[in-house]
Amino acid sequence: MGRWRPPQKPGAKYITPEGWKQLDDELDFLWRVRRPDVTRHLSAAAAEGDRSENAEYIYRKKELGEIDRRVRFLRKRLEQVSVVDRLPDDKKRVFFGAWVTVENEEGEESRYRIVGPDEIDLTKGLISVDSPLARAMLKKTIDDEFTVDLPGGKAEFCITDVFYKMIEP
Repeated sequence: MGRWRPPQKPGAKYITPEGWKQLDDELDFLWRVRRPDVTRHLSAAAAEGDRSENAEYIYRKKELGEIDRRVRFLRKRLEQVSVVDRLPDDKKRVFFGAWVTVENEEGEESRYRIVGPDEIDLTKGLISVDSPLARAMLKKTIDDEFTVDLPGGKAEFCITDVFYKMIEP
């Protein structure tokens, strides 16, 4: 049995200005700081002689490959995504970039922000626009109820608040 997996459906090509900056900063750090540092260490390890048994050389070579793969991915991804840097006309409805507070059946509230797939961070409440919860919330307004098929089964929610953070140029 091989390691082949069917290709995943590409995610949404939207990103918030904050997400764009985060990816761009990561690319800059990898290219200008991390890669030259690893290259220096790789050169020093290569100068030590026999490379076949040189663990430092092998490790740095793999690390450089990982950095190069991530740099290629980030460059391609930053070319593909569209930065959503304007607020929607109807700020009472849920669209990309909205902060949404939902209440579940038990009365517990949770706050989420709908962002692109490159920005997901559940600890900060950032969920992908492609997620079942976000798709169910899109175009809803305050007091709208909706049902979502989650991995644990169906769940009902009610939207209690929708707001957008002002985007600074």
